[in-house]
Amino acid sequence: MARISVALAVRPEDRVELERLVRSGKTEQRVALRSRIILRAAAGWPNRKIAESLGPSRPTVMDWRQRYAAEGIAGLTQDRPRGRGFPALPKDAEAAVVAKTLREKPAAATHWSCRSLAKVSGLSKNSVQRIWSAHGLKPHLVKTFKLSRDPQFVAKLTDVVGLYMNPPENALLFCIDEKSQMQALDRTQPGLPMKKGRGGTMTHDYKRHGTTTLFAALEVLKGEVIGQCMKRHRHQEFLRFLRTIDRNTPENLDLHGIVDNYATHKKREVQDWLERHPRFHFHFIPTSSSWLNLVERWFRDITTQRIRRGTFASVAELVQAIADYIQHNNANPKPFVWTQSASQIVEKVNRGKALLGTLH
Repeated sequence: MARISVALAVRPEDRVELERLVRSGKTEQRVALRSRIILRAAAGWPNRKIAESLGPSRPTVMDWRQRYAAEGIAGLTQDRPRGRGFPALPKDAEAAVVAKTLREKPAAATHWSCRSLAKVSGLSKNSVQRIWSAHGLKPHLVKTFKLSRDPQFVAKLTDVVGLYMNPPENALLFCIDEKSQMQALDRTQPGLPMKKGRGGTMTHDYKRHGTTTLFAALEVLKGEVIGQCMKRHRHQEFLRFLRTIDRNTPENLDLHGIVDNYATHKKREVQDWLERHPRFHFHFIPTSSSWLNLVERWFRDITTQRIRRGTFASVAELVQAIADYIQHNNANPKPFVWTQSASQIVEKVNRGKALLGTLH
């Protein structure tokens, strides 16, 4: 049988005071809420309906009904003393957690977790997490890096950054590279669409339908891209792409190209072609410095926005998707703006080398 709610017994003078507390603009919101709970309980509302209408939980409604019955209105307006908070950790305990996180590793793992460090330090996992948060420590995350060992690093860096910061007049500046082995992947089953509370899904396995290589030249000032897909990425294909750039740019302008140190770019046949086309000028970035070539940033965009989650039943479909993305990009191009000077980058690299020197 359903429970029958019994109206809370409220004295007439208390009802007048409760209604005044609810109406008054000077009443604290927590006191006004408690007053509304008692008034509705006095009207015979069940606890569940009071909780649904006012927002607090059903146990909270029951607690304030009991508090009023025992203490009257004074029980609603006066909070009881709260329990004592957790004492602050000693500074040496906090320093020990930070030092162990930075300088030591657990016995059978590559990095600490909250629980593993709490176990050896005698603290709770929540205390370890609070210390990590306060000091910006995230042992579960790792990022990759590589410092260039190119003996001409500073000279090449200064040359390329100078082009970004102060492009030559009467010339076009391109960042040129190829994105090889782009796979035409098709999922073994259709994915499920996104819905409220759940992201879209796709099968973990896939079918391979072949690969293509995207040659791309990003015009730095405009953000437009000249792109061409080919089966391979030898010097023959690279020369074909250079001819494509030559045909699609005004003949009266010099062309400066920022390229990496891939062997294809330095092939004797490529050097001979460049000598026969003096308007082309190549600028090589330092080794292990792909971040210096802005077209790599554009490659990331096409990968995350169009390729990675796409499905392609053939290489032709993949090539068409790439062409459509380039057309969409060139319809409303947004150039990448280089902001750091060569001296700032050199300073960072020197700090990294100095730190690596102390670790060996």
